[in-house]
Amino acid sequence: MKIVIINSSPRRNGNTAQMCDAFRKGVMATDPNHEIVAVDLNDLNFKGCQSCFACKLRGSKRYGKCSLNDDLTPILEAVNDADCLVVASPIYLMDLNSSAKAFLERLCFSLGSYETGYRSLATREVSVVTIYTMNTTREYAPVRAMDNVDMFLGHIFSTPHRLCSYNTYQFADYSKYVTEVFDETEKAKQRENEFPKELREAFQLGAMVAMKNNTIVR
Repeated sequence: MKIVIINSSPRRNGNTAQMCDAFRKGVMATDPNHEIVAVDLNDLNFKGCQSCFACKLRGSKRYGKCSLNDDLTPILEAVNDADCLVVASPIYLMDLNSSAKAFLERLCFSLGSYETGYRSLATREVSVVTIYTMNTTREYAPVRAMDNVDMFLGHIFSTPHRLCSYNTYQFADYSKYVTEVFDETEKAKQRENEFPKELREAFQLGAMVAMKNNTIVR
């Protein structure tokens, strides 16, 4: 089983990275023989969709494939060969961050055809997990933005299983920053009591994916 984990956060050890790592550990604890491709988008040099429409060109060898050639190209190829895709993004301005959006543009537009019914050009049914981390609480989570992403990935591959981490702890030392709108004590309690639960949920989902051998039950 091949699993591709896409982390769009620029923070190597931040909340999003920890959620991805918990999922990975859950997979490996169940079956260490699974192949895991872990990608930090912030390390790559790539652009979003350039609207060249080469992926829609009739009779082209690149039909259904992004024609741009950059650091993202081998990652898109790895996704096409995967059994499970994990897309993880922090929420910036009530939406996915720019790296995640650029990745999804390249992935979903090339595989989403203009054929009747917008037929998916994916060569296999890939299980999908989406992970969203955010500074806001569950009450104010950008559900519409997350639903939009999950809709596109669901059309191309399969309905995603969504994991969310809310009210995240942003700074190691809040006293160094101007954060009058946040209660550091409340944030610390969330970090201590709720974030471990969210990490456990990610671990358990990784274990379930490994045990079910590419089948996610919602």
